[in-house]
Amino acid sequence: MAQDITQNAALSSLQVMKRTGDLVTFDPQKISVAMSKAFIAVEGDNAQASSRIHEQVEKFTQLIAGTFLRRMPAGGVVHIEDIQDQVELMLMRSGEHKIARAYVLYREEHARLRAAKEKGISKPHPSINVTHPDGHKLPLDMGRIETVVSEACAELAEVDKQIIINDALKNLYDGVPADGVSTALMMAARTLVEKEPNYTYVTARLLLDNLRREALSFLNIADEATQHEMDELYPQAFRAYVAKGIELEQLSPELAEFDLEALGAAIRPENDNNFTYLGLQTLYDRYFLHCDDVRYELPQVMFMRVAMGLSLNEAQRTERAIEFYNLLSSFDYMASTPTLFNSGTRRPQLSSCYLTHVPDDLEGIYGAIKDNALLSKWAGGLGNDWTPVRALGSYIKGTNGKSQGVVPFLKVVNDTAVAVNQGGKRKGAVCAYLESWHLDVEEFLDLRKNTGDDRRRTHDMNTANWVPDLLMKRVFEDKDWTLFSPSDTPDLHDLYGLAFEARYEEYERKAELGEIRLFKKVKAKDLWRKMLSMLFETGHPWITFKDPCNLRSPQQHAGVVHSSNLCTEITLNTSADEIAVCNLGSVNLAQHVTDSGELDEDKIRATVTTAVRMLDNVIDINYYAVPQARNSNLKHRPVGLGIMGFQDALYKSKTPYASEQAVAFADRSMEAISYFAIKASSDLARERGRYETYDGSLWSQGVLPIDSLNNLIEARGEKFIQVDQSSTLNWDALRDQVQTQGMRNSNVMAIAPTATISNICGVSQSIEPTYQNLYVKSNLSGEFTVVNPYMVRDLKARGLWDEVMVNDLKYYDGSVQPIERVPADLKALYSNAFEVEPRWLVESASRRQKWIDQAQSLNLYISGVNGKKLDITYRMAWLCGLKTTYYLRAMGASTVEKSTVDRGTHNAVSANAAPTTPTAAPAPTPAPAEKPAKDEFELDGEAAAVPLACSIDNPDCEACQ
Repeated sequence: MAQDITQNAALSSLQVMKRTGDLVTFDPQKISVAMSKAFIAVEGDNAQASSRIHEQVEKFTQLIAGTFLRRMPAGGVVHIEDIQDQVELMLMRSGEHKIARAYVLYREEHARLRAAKEKGISKPHPSINVTHPDGHKLPLDMGRIETVVSEACAELAEVDKQIIINDALKNLYDGVPADGVSTALMMAARTLVEKEPNYTYVTARLLLDNLRREALSFLNIADEATQHEMDELYPQAFRAYVAKGIELEQLSPELAEFDLEALGAAIRPENDNNFTYLGLQTLYDRYFLHCDDVRYELPQVMFMRVAMGLSLNEAQRTERAIEFYNLLSSFDYMASTPTLFNSGTRRPQLSSCYLTHVPDDLEGIYGAIKDNALLSKWAGGLGNDWTPVRALGSYIKGTNGKSQGVVPFLKVVNDTAVAVNQGGKRKGAVCAYLESWHLDVEEFLDLRKNTGDDRRRTHDMNTANWVPDLLMKRVFEDKDWTLFSPSDTPDLHDLYGLAFEARYEEYERKAELGEIRLFKKVKAKDLWRKMLSMLFETGHPWITFKDPCNLRSPQQHAGVVHSSNLCTEITLNTSADEIAVCNLGSVNLAQHVTDSGELDEDKIRATVTTAVRMLDNVIDINYYAVPQARNSNLKHRPVGLGIMGFQDALYKSKTPYASEQAVAFADRSMEAISYFAIKASSDLARERGRYETYDGSLWSQGVLPIDSLNNLIEARGEKFIQVDQSSTLNWDALRDQVQTQGMRNSNVMAIAPTATISNICGVSQSIEPTYQNLYVKSNLSGEFTVVNPYMVRDLKARGLWDEVMVNDLKYYDGSVQPIERVPADLKALYSNAFEVEPRWLVESASRRQKWIDQAQSLNLYISGVNGKKLDITYRMAWLCGLKTTYYLRAMGASTVEKSTVDRGTHNAVSANAAPTTPTAAPAPTPAPAEKPAKDEFELDGEAAAVPLACSIDNPDCEACQ
């Protein structure tokens, strides 16, 4: 005992230097504890081993302490590493090799944890190391993971951060790369989306962690950052981004002239939390600027870049940029894809649509094809008017030969669209239009068929019929129709309404008298039947109506609308020296409905006023690939303000799509947008001046879009039109204002498909009904589980959302109709696109069309399709005054039996039944209709071709991008 006291007194004169440089008194008990842990790790802590461990540890501790006393009898300083080396040496000399190994591992683990803490890792994982881009490894930081996942789940109901962390850890391994950790977290969260829609926001926020790491490290701002830290880092990243983008020659040097401090301070980092996973992944894959495949543009930086690019010509650039940024960043309004791609860059091609006119000569034809290539290169969708080109068999004076018609040239157009793919951002896309009296129209209808001579097929481009009212009248009256070559009837294409009818009938008389030799007489119903048959079989040509587009055009005095565009919503004049251009953007209607389900007209006014200003700015800033486009756009200044999120707005107001209330809502909402858009353009005219060709337009005559319906009624006759002309706002005052102040833009409104920008904003596309309530969406960014959050919320409120409901929805392809326990009111509210009768789509479109000076991309969904349904639907579209229609989404009456699911479990809820894990939701492509019985697809008793359904959500389809 005396010896121990003497030794302890001597040891008190020794000091230990820690790794931090601090000095502490030598304490043998710490050596004892460390060795005990090593012994226990190998031999366990049972009673039999305990005695031996105690004896050995006490002996070894005294020996080690004695070693240092002999070295420094008068006291001194010992480094902690020297003590641990002596422990290892003592264990090895004593033959305790397993214990020594355990102690070495113990030292290494503690060294790893110390190094991790020195690197700022708050809670190092005991066994998982992360490999960083430079190759060094550090422990997985569980503290940071908990912070990131907690931020991702913040303020979201019914999400569980611990489930995400636990599931992610199951998929991590020692040495996992840094981005693999984020991927594991995202995968864990995205698998839960089908059970709780809020997990799509969680997944997006976890994806943001990857984006921040990638961009901030490239800009030398930080290696990584949490969302909370972005309050400080976003302004720094923004300034560094502008400098780097200009250095890389991707951004316009003019951006450096803005007040970057003010713009950086205006950025709202919290708006990053509004993205769904699909929306953010789409931005990352296709929109963010990048260098060597590294994205250095963050979401709010991108919106600010777009806003700056649209403010370049403003007197108060910085203030306007902030105004524009706030509108974009809030998702109240979204600019079109080309504007998001290119605003603020060195080549600001911001326009969405180009309409071209193809002349009837070889130089003009190939000139038009060249224009297609140049326009497509810079991300514009194309609509080509091919009606002027002479038909097959027409006389060619120059060669004394005969024409091969339109079709061979369309083959070249098809291949050009494939070859010029818009810089790899999306496929080139073009639509060819042909008027329905053209002698080549029957072969034109066959262009998308998979049979026949492939040299006369165009499998990659779109086609559309340009249908005059006279053809529709003759279909109704069961009369003949005559096909001509435009080389014999050169003025027909420029005529419409009663003037067209008179001249067309004159040409028919000439044909009967033998004055025109190249013509063909068919039954109008036969041609109509083939148009519908091919539309059903191949999805093309779309059906668009010439006369409403022209009779209601504000620009009748300045030319003729010869076609629509790629997506059938633009109706602008074209000619040899004018390629029509339209600049698009869409109001997010869902953001303009109050919690009580009412339209917020004050907010609509504010949004639309700023949006029209942004669209008008596009015209002056835009890069024009061909001079005819610049000429047209600067002369007429057309823009196309549309809407998206219509279905979401109905959900918020608890209104079924298939209802009179929905039709009334379509009417009221479009009236408000029309009113404020026209007013905004008129106010801009007062500030900036009228567009060049204003005088003589319908605007100048006080004829607004709602008034132009009278032109159509007068020309067509009341027998052939059924439209509502009611209104609720003070249109007389607006007419007076327009006639007094003028208009800044020849055209103001058009409803585009918004397929991609609606994904970015996380709302339903355009004016579309919900496709399915639960499905897997496939596009160029991958596959994404999509579940209707409104439906889930309502089912949860009634205690109906459970594993069985999820499984039932998968079995029934996202439909609630066959699920017995879903109440009738929810079945009505959550009817999917194929469960809404087409008449509701057409009627709502008709109510919107009366307010729009251009058109709308109207997809028609028809289930159990047959010839009679198609005939009724498209006749109704014409009778209701629609200008155009877009894709036909057809689903056959029969479906494939799902033999892999036990039907007996559906709708069964048992207290004793164990919950089952549902399988992945199937991809949502409507099944092709089975071969119909003879009378399934008929018009007046004659069978049409065997149908194939038009695929939806096809990543190669321009409409889905």
